[in-house]
Amino acid sequence: MWAGRAQAYASSFAGVCAHPVPRLLDAARVGAGVRVLDVGTGTGTVAEAACARGAGVTGVDAEADMVEWAARAVPPAAIHLAVLPQLPFSEGLFDAVTANFVLDHVGRPRAAITELRRVVRPGGRIAVTLWAVPEAAGQALLGRAVRDAGVRDAAVRDAGLRDAGPPVPSRPAGPAAEDDFPRTETGLTELLTWAGLRDVACEPVRWEHRVPADAWWAGAVAGLGPVGQFVASRPERTRADIRRHFDLLSTEFAIGGGELALPHAALLAWGRR
Repeated sequence: MWAGRAQAYASSFAGVCAHPVPRLLDAARVGAGVRVLDVGTGTGTVAEAACARGAGVTGVDAEADMVEWAARAVPPAAIHLAVLPQLPFSEGLFDAVTANFVLDHVGRPRAAITELRRVVRPGGRIAVTLWAVPEAAGQALLGRAVRDAGVRDAAVRDAGLRDAGPPVPSRPAGPAAEDDFPRTETGLTELLTWAGLRDVACEPVRWEHRVPADAWWAGAVAGLGPVGQFVASRPERTRADIRRHFDLLSTEFAIGGGELALPHAALLAWGRR
C-alpha cells in the first residue's frame, strides 16, 4: 500500500497525521535526553518533532522508501527498516516508544503492542494514536465519493475493503478476530492493559485539517491508503466520475480559495511498563 509512495505521502496525508504529534510526545513524556523509538515513522514527522525536543531518536518503518525519506529528512535520528511485530532491539532499550497511526496498519495488533512493551524499559512509556471508528466526516469524504459514483459492485469486494453502513471502501480487511480489538476508547484502553501496561489512559483527539482540495484528491490518485488504492486501480473514466462526486461533496467543507476544512477524529492512548 505504501511502497514507493513516500513523496506522495509527504505532500498530502502526512499533514493530517501530524496533528496529534505534540500530544503524542507529551503522553510519552519525550524530552531532552529521552531515548525514544518511533515505530512506523513514515517520512519522519514524529522523529523530527522528538529531535526538536532534544531526545535521542531511533525510527523504524516497514517500507524502504519511507526509511530513505526519513533518514534524509531527519539526519539526527537513526532510521532503520523493521517490521512489526519483530523489532531488532534488545528488551528495555528505550525510555519511550511512540506509534502514530501504526496499529491501523498491522495485521496482528496484539503482537505489535506486546513488542512495543518489550523494547521499552520498566517504567518507560508507550503512546499510540489510532483513527477512530466511525470515521469523522472529513475522513469519510473520499469513500463517500466512491459510493456516490456507484462503484459498489464486485470490484469493491475484490479490493478487500471493509465497509461501514453503505458500501464505502474505507478500511482494509481487518485482523483475525482473536487479534483484533474495537477501535474505541474502551477498546484501545483494554488493548494496552491486556499487553501489561499500567496507568493506561485514552482520550479522543479532534481537529479540522485544512488542505487544498486538489492536494487531498492527489493523495488518493497516488494510491495512498485503502480508498486511494481502490481509486488508483480504477479505469480513467471511473476515476473521473469519482472525482466529479468528490468535487460535489467537497462543497460541504469548502472554506474558500480551493481549500477544505476536513473534520478528523483519532484516539490517543498511553501507558507505562
